[in-house]
Amino acid sequence: MDTKQTQNLYTKQTRNFWFGVGLVFLLFSVGLAQPVRAEGASLYLSPSSGSFFIGSTFDVSIFVNTNGEDINAVEVNLKFDPTKLQVASPTAGKSFISVWISQPAYSNTEGTLSFMGGIPSPGINTSSGLVSTVTFRVLSPGETSIVFLDSSKVLRNDPDGTDILTSMGRGVYNLVVPPPEGPNVFSLTHSDKNRWYKNNNPTFGWEREEGAANFSYSFDQDPTGTPDNRAEGDYASVSYGEVEDGIWYFHVKVEKENVWGGTSHYLVQIDAGSPAGFTPTVEPSLKTSEKQPLVSFITTDALSGLDHYEIKYIDITKEKKEKPTGFFVEITTPYRLPSLEIGKYLIVVRAYDKAGNWKEGTVKLQIFPDGISLNKKGIQFKGVSFPWWILILILIIIIILIGYYLWTRHQKIMRRRKEQFKKMEEKFKHETEHETYEH
Repeated sequence: MDTKQTQNLYTKQTRNFWFGVGLVFLLFSVGLAQPVRAEGASLYLSPSSGSFFIGSTFDVSIFVNTNGEDINAVEVNLKFDPTKLQVASPTAGKSFISVWISQPAYSNTEGTLSFMGGIPSPGINTSSGLVSTVTFRVLSPGETSIVFLDSSKVLRNDPDGTDILTSMGRGVYNLVVPPPEGPNVFSLTHSDKNRWYKNNNPTFGWEREEGAANFSYSFDQDPTGTPDNRAEGDYASVSYGEVEDGIWYFHVKVEKENVWGGTSHYLVQIDAGSPAGFTPTVEPSLKTSEKQPLVSFITTDALSGLDHYEIKYIDITKEKKEKPTGFFVEITTPYRLPSLEIGKYLIVVRAYDKAGNWKEGTVKLQIFPDGISLNKKGIQFKGVSFPWWILILILIIIIILIGYYLWTRHQKIMRRRKEQFKKMEEKFKHETEHETYEH
């Protein structure tokens, strides 16, 4: 290759190299020039956490971040635990909402709270727009959450009212019993204030302070209750019997030198009732060839709430009724049974609440040989379904055929007997005539 050809090749390679560099730079520049899509609006609570005393109130504010978009309507739907929190005031303080489409509504039974409001065009563009401030009252101890439901919306200020809500925060709060202002209180029967008990006979004791002359105490469902100034004596313990289910508070204060001191509060949670009754369901049916049917179950508990479920199955086939019944095991719904043999079984499911009470639901199951399955629609055999109406029709036809057969058989017997009777009659007549002739 001569010098000129070498130079041309080098020039061509150099041109290709810089062309490639330029193309990469161009593509990179175009990529950078693409607009960044907005992340969408978000709803959040403030404060999103905190600790609050039972009996007190605290405010939670609802904010919207439009993320650079103009919005003209907001729908907020909140969910909270009504056993721990109660709405004291649904709207407090200011709000950017100028038109309430529907008035703020809440339910302290269901634990729901909703707002729906709007802003005239051109709407609002904000990173921290205050929708409203809600005042909650603390009812019982423990950790609890306030969350936005999926039905919440933030609508862009456009002809279609596009929902641009993409993010929702939540609030997690720690609810605690206030510190004692009087004597230190304890309970040997209900030692854990955060736990539910089925024992409805609580006993309380308190430390006897030096110089204490008398005590006054009360027992009610008011978290901020205060005993009167009547002395109950100098005993440092008291018991109550047959207390109704619910959240109760024991209050006590001490008298020293004719002056009553501050009140101490002690919380007890009593749930002596069982969960609601229920009946388990079995899929595909209660009579099936499926060796591992699926058992489903659900119930509720009004006070302490459900804790867990347990299950056991008992072989009640006649020839196997002496077999061991097995033990309960903890499960969740739905639960697939282990492989069962052909036979009849009693399925027993227990639902336990957080106080240790339980309710039992039972159902009987029958396992057929492979290929046979009975359900509400009919019988299934080796994948072929026979509806009940067809089976009933076949049964009616069989009954009619059997009836017809019995009727025709009866008719034949009657005819045969009639012929036999006629022959006997003729024979008797013939014999009678013969005797008359001989005489």
